[in-house]
Amino acid sequence: MALKVFAGIVAVALMLAYLLPLVLKLKEPSLYAVVGIALLMMLVDLLQSLKSRED
Repeated sequence: MALKVFAGIVAVALMLAYLLPLVLKLKEPSLYAVVGIALLMMLVDLLQSLKSRED
């Protein structure tokens, strides 16, 4: 369980590190929306995988 949490935190941090400079440089509202939705979907998937009892 701790490994899943750690991997999820690392994945979110890496995604932010990859997309944040692009979002800040381009300053497009539609890009903000796409990145925000992608982060939300990623967090929902992480929470669902933490709630599953497969591991």
